[in-house]
Amino acid sequence: MTIDVTELLLATGWPPAQILGVVALQALLGAALRSGQLRYARGRLLFDGSHRTEGAKLSMRRGEPSAQDWPTGTFLRRLDPAVRRALLDLGVHRTVRNGQILIHEGIQESHLILLEAGLTKVTAALPDGRSALLSLRVGGDLIGEMSALNDKPRSATVTTCGPTRYRVIPRERFSHFLREHPQAALELAAMVSDRLRWSNRRRIDFTSYGVSVRVARVIAELSRTHGRSSRDGVIIDVRLTQPELATICGAAETTIQKALRELRADGLIDIGYRRITVRDLAGLRQLGQLDPEDG
Repeated sequence: MTIDVTELLLATGWPPAQILGVVALQALLGAALRSGQLRYARGRLLFDGSHRTEGAKLSMRRGEPSAQDWPTGTFLRRLDPAVRRALLDLGVHRTVRNGQILIHEGIQESHLILLEAGLTKVTAALPDGRSALLSLRVGGDLIGEMSALNDKPRSATVTTCGPTRYRVIPRERFSHFLREHPQAALELAAMVSDRLRWSNRRRIDFTSYGVSVRVARVIAELSRTHGRSSRDGVIIDVRLTQPELATICGAAETTIQKALRELRADGLIDIGYRRITVRDLAGLRQLGQLDPEDG
C-alpha cells in the first residue's frame, strides 16, 4: 500500500491501528504475489461491500459444506473448495447460544474467529456510555482479523444474536494458512476492501441524506442481507434495539423513533419487539433513493 492510500485512509477517519493492519495485509499479499503462487485472477476482487444472500442457507447442520452454505461476500463463500476445506479444518470448534460475547473490546488477544453459522453484531463503546452498532457478521464471515494482523487490542465487541457455530483460529495457524493458500490472502484483501467501502458508504449517507432516508436505506439493506420472506412481508432476522438502529443510522434515538413511526404509518414497515417486518420493500427502496444495483 502506498503512502498516498495510507493518507487517504487517515483522512477518511480510519484509526491508525486498523490502517497498520491493512498495511501489514498488503505486505503479505505482495510477498505472495512475488512468489508466483497466486493462481487466482485478480478480477475476483469484490468491492460491493455487501452480503447478498441469494437464497443461501445459514445451516447449523454438519457435513461437507459448499459455497452455497454462506452468503456471497463472506470469506468462506469467496474461497475455492479445497482452500475452504483447509480453513474449516483449522482451530477449535465451538457452539454457543444467543447473547454470548465472542470478542471483547479493549482485550489484548490475537486469535481469529471463523463463523460457520449464525448471526453476530459488532459494537463499540461511545464516550457517553452508549454502544454503537458498527456492523453485522453472519455465517461464513471472518472476524478479529485486525488484531491478528497488527497485534493491537480488540477495537470492538462481537456478540451472538442467536445460536452460533464458529471456530477459534490461533494467529500463527492462520498466518501459515495464508502462506500455504495465497488465494485466501487475496480474498482477505477483498474482504477488508468491502468493509472499508461499506464504512465509507455510511459516512456518505450521514452527510448526503436526511434521517428518514438513512433509516429507509439501512432497513432496506438489512432486509436484503438478513431478511426472510413471509406472507406478511420480509422479516428482518436481526434483533436490533432502537438505540442500536440509531447508532448505525447516525441519528438520535428520538429522531429514529419518529422516522420509524412515519414509515409504519405509510405502510412500509411493521414494528414488533426488536423485530422489523418490511411490508412494502419497493416503496421503502424508493424512499431510500436506492438504485437497482444496490440490491
